[in-house]
Amino acid sequence: MDLSDRQRITLALISDTHGTLEHDLLPLLAECDVVVHAGDLVDPVELRQLAPRSGHVIVVRGNNDTPGQWPQDTETLLDSLPEQAEIALPGGLLVIEHGHRVNPARTRHQRLRRRHPEARAIVYGHTHRRVIDTDESPWVLNPGAAGRQRAYGGPGFLRLIATADHWEIESITLPKRGRDTYTSAHKKPQGRP
Repeated sequence: MDLSDRQRITLALISDTHGTLEHDLLPLLAECDVVVHAGDLVDPVELRQLAPRSGHVIVVRGNNDTPGQWPQDTETLLDSLPEQAEIALPGGLLVIEHGHRVNPARTRHQRLRRRHPEARAIVYGHTHRRVIDTDESPWVLNPGAAGRQRAYGGPGFLRLIATADHWEIESITLPKRGRDTYTSAHKKPQGRP
């Protein structure tokens, strides 16, 4: 997908919903131009709930996105999910993969950077733990779980705002109690790496 001609674009980076997408996130996701799901969707019904402004939803296949775990009669949709996706954004390339094939875990970020040196940022899931690693280029981002299963620190997502000269990452997390509001736990403005 090529969105590099946009002046500014906002992406919601989510992962690991496992069929339990936190519904309180939906209005926040709808405020973004594009939703990117880094795998382990498990229930395709969740795709119908995602309504970003542009209508673009990008999903890659996770280790739990298998015929045995998806509902019957969804094989065609499941088979259409790529292992990896790329989005050309203003200011650089975003690469998405689930990350379960990049092992061992202790060197995952190094290995992802070696696999995708052309990227400005790499998004992966699998661990259910939110990570914003912008210390090196390309950045390595894990949005954590947007579902209710093993949502360490609470369900949430990363918001990426991209322009040609500036990328900014913001972590959005629902509080553990009274999930009717959200908090911004981390906002990290970033210039060109």
